[in-house]
Parts: sequence; C-alpha cells; structure tokens
Amino acid sequence: MPDQDSPRADADAGRIELVLLDVGGPIYDDTAYRDALLRATRELAAEQGKQVAEDDFQRVYDERRQAQGGSLRTAIAERFLSAEQRQQLSDRAEKYWVYPPSALHSDVLPVLRRLSGRYKLAVVANQRAVVVDALRRDGVADFIDIWAVSEVVGAEKPDPAIFEHALREAGVDPGRAVHVGNRLDTDVRGARRVGLRTVWVVRGEAPPEPTPEQLAEPDVAVFSLAELPDALDRLQGDS
Repeated sequence: MPDQDSPRADADAGRIELVLLDVGGPIYDDTAYRDALLRATRELAAEQGKQVAEDDFQRVYDERRQAQGGSLRTAIAERFLSAEQRQQLSDRAEKYWVYPPSALHSDVLPVLRRLSGRYKLAVVANQRAVVVDALRRDGVADFIDIWAVSEVVGAEKPDPAIFEHALREAGVDPGRAVHVGNRLDTDVRGARRVGLRTVWVVRGEAPPEPTPEQLAEPDVAVFSLAELPDALDRLQGDS
C-alpha cells in the first residue's frame, strides 16, 4: 500500500469511480418538456377563455433558465394561469412529456461507450418512471448501472436523498463521484451539498447566456457531452 503522503496516494484520492447523469439536457433535448409545458399551459388557459402566445411563453421560460433558480412551473402558472393551478399545470404537462427517438442528443451514445468500463454510470433525474422505457429504446440503458429516478426514489433534486440513493446503490463515497447536469439550482448546487464534484452541461435548461459567475459554480463547465471524458480526466488530474 502506498504511503498516504506519496504522489500515488494523492492521485488515488482524486479518482472518480461513479458518474451520475441527468436525463433532460445532457441526454435528451429539453425541448420535449418545454413543448409539453406550453401545450398544457395553452389548454388550461383556453378553459378560461384566454390565449397564450408562444413568444410570451418563451420569454418567461428563458427568464427562468437565465436565473437558474425558482420553479419554472410556478412562474408559468403565475404569469398565464394562477398560482393555485401550478400543480394542475405540472400534472397535465407530464401527460404530454415524452422523449421521441429524435430527442436523443447525437453525442450521447458515443460518449457512453467511452465511459463504460472506466466508470460506474448512474441516471439521477427528476423524471417519471416511464423515462426508463425511452432510455431502453434508444440504447442508453445498456450503459447504466444504477438508477435514481425521482418518481421511483421518492425524492427530487436538489434533495440530497436522490443523490445519496445513487451513491448507496453504487457503493461509492461522494468524494469519488461526479454529477453531470444542466441546471445550477437542482444539479450543481444539489450535488455539491452532498459532496460530489460537478460537471455543468450548458445546454437545454441552462441559461441562454451564462454569466462568468454561473460558469464558475461547477467544477467544470462543458458545452456538449462530447467534452465529458476529457473533463473527467481533468477533474482527477489525468494528463
């Protein structure tokens, strides 16, 4: 066993064993949820004799993306419906929230092939259980070792419980795990509270124009999943 003060011991201390992956954004295009939420908003507004212009909806959606804090569904309900209809909006949007095969980002499967065998891979996502069917259909599930889907676990990010579930299932300490997500509030900040390192994928519900302060929050920020293998190497000091 190497001495604790040796260079080899220092390197081992930073090794990554587990990579946790969000679904919406890193794996699938977030447009699928955006479109489901717009459809639900329009239907509920129509029941009150109101119309919702797509440009107005997009403006509120982008404001929440840029802020990286606060509930998108609450903001949409308050702007176009009423605060009391937030849960109704959420429930109806979930009826339409499906990922077609075309929503899978083209960089996902090539990256998972590179990571598989080097790391344990987990899905940690605020999703309905049926998302696993889409991940199986599209070949993603073939690479996943641990599942932490909010509807099954009973906790949503940024609740520590969903991250802790994945760590417990993998048998990996937080210091040897990295969470990969596209939101600062639920993904980056949630994972850091548990002691995980973080990679921020700046697409989907990430800000339209990320600020320097936002880009500094995660351990690493990337703009495609294709950058993830090199990002993981940098995090653990590999050349």
